[in-house]
Parts: sequence; structure tokens; C-alpha cells
Amino acid sequence: MAADAPIPAARRPSAAKVRLLEVADELFYAEGINMVGIDRIIAEAGVTKATFYKQYGSKDTLILEYIVGRDRQIRESLTELERTAPDPAATLRTLVDTIISDTNRLDFRGCPFINAAAEFPDPAHPVRRAIVAHRDWFTSFLESLLERVGHPTPGAAADELYLLRDGAMAGGYAGDPIAATSALTRAAERVLREALG
Repeated sequence: MAADAPIPAARRPSAAKVRLLEVADELFYAEGINMVGIDRIIAEAGVTKATFYKQYGSKDTLILEYIVGRDRQIRESLTELERTAPDPAATLRTLVDTIISDTNRLDFRGCPFINAAAEFPDPAHPVRRAIVAHRDWFTSFLESLLERVGHPTPGAAADELYLLRDGAMAGGYAGDPIAATSALTRAAERVLREALG
């Protein structure tokens, strides 16, 4: 390709591919990945089995796309939040508010990444590797915010906040969401006080 040749536009996924992923995303999160069969996804998406196999080839590929898609949504959302918030402390507070809001949704079923990790125990599985990549990115995002806020130990504080986020999401689904999110709010404010003095 010549240096001045235009870069070809990325091909948009077909409507069938998008629909299959939308249906899978909804069902995998609501009911569990291993509980939902391909035939049900195909039926609810309104496509043929041949179309499914042409678009994804296997359920494993669709599962990985589900995890990667959830990761992409969160990265885009947090990047936009960081861009529009007045400062890193406001970004952290808004993030905590978002987690609290999520736990109060009627369709809330906990963290999709923790749920998926429970269904894929092999750490070498591509789904588990994608989950680890997501968690590493999220922790780095928190660490960067805490560093800019001036926290004396931003890495340790990011680990603590992420663990608290995990606990709030698990506790909010399996137990009392008010108690879980109240604990998250208190801990996040303590972490910010450590930075802001």
C-alpha cells in the first residue's frame, strides 16, 4: 500500500453479529454463562445457527467477546468520566456513586467479571486472562487518580479501593446493598482524606 493511500475503514460488524452479542450479554449476565446455551441465544437473537457459526464460530468466542465488550464499556465510561470531571477526587467520588447506583438497579447481578471468573477456574483460559487484563487496567486507573490526588501510597490505596468495590458489588447482590455501599463510601472518603489531609 502506498504511503499516501487512504487507510481502509474498519468494517462495521453485521447486524446479526451485534444482535447475537447483545442477547448473549444480557443472558450471560442475568443467568450465568454456562447456564445459557447457544440454541437459546440463536433463538432470542432471531438468527440461524449457520449465521451464528459464521459470525462467532463457537460459544467460547462469543463468551470472550462478551467479556471484552464489558471491559471496553467500562474503559470508555471511566475515560469519559475522567475527562469531564473537574479533578481526580471528583472522578473517584463519581465512580463510587456510579457503583452505588449500579447495585441498586433491579437487574443487578453483581460484577460480571467476578461472576465469569467463578465459571472459568483455569487461570490460563482466555476468559480469565481477559478478566485479569481488565482488573489490571482498572487498578492502574485508580492508582493514577490517587497519585494525582496526592495519596502517599497510591498503589496500595488503589488495591484497597478495588477490593472494596468488589466487596460492595458482591455484598450488594448477595446481601444488603445499603450496608455494602455505605461501607464503600466510608472507605473511599477515608482514602481521599489520606491524600487531601
